[in-house]
Amino acid sequence: MRWLLPLAVLGGLACLLGIALDLPWLRMLCKPLPIIALLGWVGASPATPYRRWIALGLALSLLGDVLLEWPLDAFVPGLCAFLLAHLAYLAAYLGETRRPAPLALACAAVLGGGLFLLLDQQGLGPLRLPIALYSLVIASMLWRALARLPQASPSARLAAIGALLFVVSDGMIGINRFVSPFAGAGYAIMLCYWLGQWGIAASVSARRTPLPYSQANPAA
Repeated sequence: MRWLLPLAVLGGLACLLGIALDLPWLRMLCKPLPIIALLGWVGASPATPYRRWIALGLALSLLGDVLLEWPLDAFVPGLCAFLLAHLAYLAAYLGETRRPAPLALACAAVLGGGLFLLLDQQGLGPLRLPIALYSLVIASMLWRALARLPQASPSARLAAIGALLFVVSDGMIGINRFVSPFAGAGYAIMLCYWLGQWGIAASVSARRTPLPYSQANPAA
């Protein structure tokens, strides 16, 4: 499985180069490669319901990546793919704990609700309902990821960090598209997105086995 890391790194660098040079075809080809590598990594873990939900979320994210880079305007289909990905992650986290976690709920509600209110002030038009639903789903996913933190396990911490970075990435997409474009948005969005997905994928392996390329797993 050593090929997975070079695939993710080279794919990510090529995608960032496509952003820098404004080459849509290069972004289209290379943007999915880091997620494909993560799918391969997660697929090598022991089969559990948690792994299956995370793998489904990664697969739906892969679909969303392709749709958002499609030459036609596929923003809404891409949004739907990522909404389903967040639901898959939500199902994975619910399988780990269903404790109410009111503090985690409050933090997620502030982030998700605040982001929607910020975007809504700009006038979302026909996208208002889809984005409201999306904000609700990502806030719920973040809530359940943060609710795992009292487990004090590497898996719980990685899932929480990954979920938070994913929400930050989504927030930057919304701000850049609906509020005000900002310098370096493409790079910041993708780096947060990939790191977030890595954290979520790593939470699968961290439940039972050391992370790849760590001292505890030199043969990975």
